[in-house]
Amino acid sequence: MTTDHWQRGLRSVGSIRLLLVALALGVAILLAACGGDDGQPEEDQPQSATRSERADDQQDQQAQSTRQERQERQATIQQEQQQQRGTAQADAGDAAPVEPRERGEFRIARAEPINLDPAQITDVPSAVIAVEIFGGLLVLDRDLRIAPDLAESVPGPMPNDDGTVTYRFTIRPNATFHDGKPITAEDFKWTLERNLDPETLSPTAPDFLGDILGAAEYVRGRTDEVVGIQVIDEHTLDITILQATPVFLYKLTYPTAYVLDREQVEADPERWALNPNGSGPFRLTEWQLGEGLTLERFDDYHLEPARVEKVSVRFAGGSVEQFENDELDQAFVGINEIERVRDPASELNAQYVTRSELSIFYLAFNVSSPPFDDVNVRLALAHAIDKTTITQEVQADLLIQARQILPPGLAAHDPDYPGLVFDPELAQEYLAASRYAGTTQLEEIRLTISGAGATPGPSIEAIQDMWRQHLGLEVEIQQVEFASFISDLDRGLYGFFSLGWSLDYPDPHNVLDYKFYSSSLGNDVQLNDPEIDGLLEQARYNYDQELRTSIYRDVDRQLVEQAIWIPLYYSVAHELVKPYVNDYEPTRMVIPHLRFVSIEE
Repeated sequence: MTTDHWQRGLRSVGSIRLLLVALALGVAILLAACGGDDGQPEEDQPQSATRSERADDQQDQQAQSTRQERQERQATIQQEQQQQRGTAQADAGDAAPVEPRERGEFRIARAEPINLDPAQITDVPSAVIAVEIFGGLLVLDRDLRIAPDLAESVPGPMPNDDGTVTYRFTIRPNATFHDGKPITAEDFKWTLERNLDPETLSPTAPDFLGDILGAAEYVRGRTDEVVGIQVIDEHTLDITILQATPVFLYKLTYPTAYVLDREQVEADPERWALNPNGSGPFRLTEWQLGEGLTLERFDDYHLEPARVEKVSVRFAGGSVEQFENDELDQAFVGINEIERVRDPASELNAQYVTRSELSIFYLAFNVSSPPFDDVNVRLALAHAIDKTTITQEVQADLLIQARQILPPGLAAHDPDYPGLVFDPELAQEYLAASRYAGTTQLEEIRLTISGAGATPGPSIEAIQDMWRQHLGLEVEIQQVEFASFISDLDRGLYGFFSLGWSLDYPDPHNVLDYKFYSSSLGNDVQLNDPEIDGLLEQARYNYDQELRTSIYRDVDRQLVEQAIWIPLYYSVAHELVKPYVNDYEPTRMVIPHLRFVSIEE
């Protein structure tokens, strides 16, 4: 996330997509709901719970305290893992020369994962690797439709007399972990409860699994099991949710619902994820920290085995130069190379692929933190940004300008909505109307971004100059290393920050509900708006798609017009792919797709 090649820092899905952008923008992209980043919730409660179901104030305070303790412990664990990686990388010595491509090998560039424990994943670099190693009951296919994975089929809802809804899953009889152990219904029950257990410190499980009957009580330590997860027999699992919702099955495609090997996890709780015994199409066979990793085909995969024998993932580089030197079969195109690659006369042009993604870069405010608790300050900063200049001139049309939160490709995206237009005079009026006008707090505004470069990147620098020119504000840019940035964000340490969000499933719920509902773990802006909460609750449980579209458009506009987020750009993948690589294309979001790729030898 850093500059021209930024390359593979952040979103790496089918293509690190965004990385490029990330670098250039100096921002980090979180796995969207990947649980994405979570914030400091008002309480330790699943997102699906309505306000009427919330506990009393004392319980809320206790839950918030517990969440804070869990966040601090998780930060400690992540720091220890980073130290372990640093030691391993130092021991590894200098990187070996690049070897010629082996038969059946696919060589790609991606960002290095932070953590491959599916319960802890909140970033794209980790998710794009995890989806190839692990599997769940359901999966999103390449058309972003819900499809069966370890389950034999996608079950329909079975309504119960008490208003709950049950889904019955039948696990494939040929489903095994990579070491050959059969996968059973009991494995799924243990995994889901392990991920919901407060001791696991999952920032995503309470939201993604919170619809399940009894999940809230289990998260709060009030019960010994999640009563809504019941093993019927070795291959049959019932999952009962509190009430019907159109997004529950989507949530089961997310990493926090992937099955884990209980024996391995319990044998080494702190380090098992460095060499996981997964169930996906590829096995992780090597991880050279700071350099790359190797995924080898799992021949006994329960679906059609991968067509390539090995995927070699490089963390460093990923440049057009490496692609031209035949060191990579896929690479990302940055600002410095995009003009040459787009030129029809270039030899590279025929190997150039591009695709829009369901993700967005934005600036965000903690609305409980002065001076950002004043909407006038937020609106002033928003109206002073000329996105057109940045998109066309600074970013060379690598990105699509964002005027709203929901990206193109979702029905609720409104292509005619103008958003907050660039208007320096209006920006100055808002700033003058702020209750902080003339105070030192406006002189001490700091924007925190992910990065470790000497400069924050051309887009962030351009925005900084616009604030200086149009508002007379000297906004400090603070860069924080990616893993620490995510950890600190989870702890609510930033008042003004820059991020990216990649949707985990193609529904507005994944960003609007997860990021802005008052008691969601993802509410890192600390928004507490009863009107928006009510609208989100209405859309959350409604199957009328026209009504849901209307509600989500309304919520999106309210958030933009209150400048809770300042949408900047929608991401677009810009990649090069060798002509002997078949069935590879950038994905619109994080989904498993490498098993479909084949190589012409």
